[in-house]
Amino acid sequence: MGKKLVLISHDALVGEDLLYLQKSEPFRSLLRDGARIQSLRSVYPTVTYPAHTSLITGVYPERHGVISNEKCSIGTLAAPWNWFRPANKAQSLFTAAKQAGLTTAAVFWPVTGNDPDIDYLVDEYWPQSPDETMREALLRAGTSETLYDTVVEKHLHLMDGTKIPTHPQLDAFITAVACSIIETYRPDLIALHPANVDAARHSTGVFSTPVTQSLDDVARMTQDIIDAVKRAGTYEETDFVILSDHGQMDITRVVNPNVVLAERGFIKTDDAGNFIDYSAWCQSCAMSAYVYLKNPSNLAVQEAVAALLDEMRRDGNYGISEVLTREEAARREHLYGGFSFVIESDGTTTFGNRWTQPLSSPLTNSDYRFGLATHGYLPDKGAQPVFIGYGPSFRRGACVDRRPLVDCAPTCAAALHLSMPWAQGRAVTELLNA
Repeated sequence: MGKKLVLISHDALVGEDLLYLQKSEPFRSLLRDGARIQSLRSVYPTVTYPAHTSLITGVYPERHGVISNEKCSIGTLAAPWNWFRPANKAQSLFTAAKQAGLTTAAVFWPVTGNDPDIDYLVDEYWPQSPDETMREALLRAGTSETLYDTVVEKHLHLMDGTKIPTHPQLDAFITAVACSIIETYRPDLIALHPANVDAARHSTGVFSTPVTQSLDDVARMTQDIIDAVKRAGTYEETDFVILSDHGQMDITRVVNPNVVLAERGFIKTDDAGNFIDYSAWCQSCAMSAYVYLKNPSNLAVQEAVAALLDEMRRDGNYGISEVLTREEAARREHLYGGFSFVIESDGTTTFGNRWTQPLSSPLTNSDYRFGLATHGYLPDKGAQPVFIGYGPSFRRGACVDRRPLVDCAPTCAAALHLSMPWAQGRAVTELLNA
């Protein structure tokens, strides 16, 4: 029997959390007998979809093209998300596995909708209208009718009948579906993405009693997956990689830079404040934001917007600590896209998309940008994500200090004896048995 790998990304799990988790199983054994990267340097911006795309491809956003959770959407407060595989322009660990003849599975791994390299797929996706059923939504995102009818449907009750899933019910569903796929189909590679820790941090702050309680769920879900592998009879051949995508930082306010752009004439509205047109638009990525120009070749507008953003940075009241040009973002952080500027938070401010007053909005926890804590900042800030490898491919007790997030997929590939020649990262061979 060939080697197998289970990849679990516990969204927003950080190094400090391991001090609690190591007190009990399964993390006591995972940390004692496994291999570790003490901290991962995430990608910029440190949000879920760019980070998970880098985790699975081994390349930075400049190459895979997923630079935000949401698509660029000018003149709206809420944009559609990058649910589907075409948003990712790079090949992935799933690609490498399929090229080698292995079977693959993914449960709620971001940006995998309709991915042809995943045999057993349940994308991170749910009904997009009140009239759409969960079955219709997931089938549209690439779940096969057979997988839905034999595996997914029997676990839907775990979400309490809600069409828009909430945590921790969603994580119970993700774990149960993954366990069933493991036991029924025994895929060579499976990746899953529970996000209960992330949700707890958004709603209650980086470190809180609810966050600690969510770590108990992390331990339970991880043990459930391990037990499913044992029941499938593949435990001796299976490597487990438990990692995360980013940390979070506590925030105190929301600032809407588009209000200033509108006041200075870069956004046009009607008398009622409805969006009409723009020459510059700021789209939030939580603790960073992209500034798009309608005509990037208009040097006069480019210079005027650059001057305004620098004025806002120097003022100190707008929550901006740095302004990066697209070229600076590419050079410093391997981030490239259709934007002209990136603004970075002062460490306590998150950004919104509103273009009408007030300049500052309350923290509502209405989405990932507006809770008591969030992310999206430069990757050296805040608590840091983690990597644990456990199983026959990993050296017991091996530990390295810090590696970029893009090293994760090549390391998993090396454990499976796969090749990822397109990766910008490298396998962390110090963690692996020869």
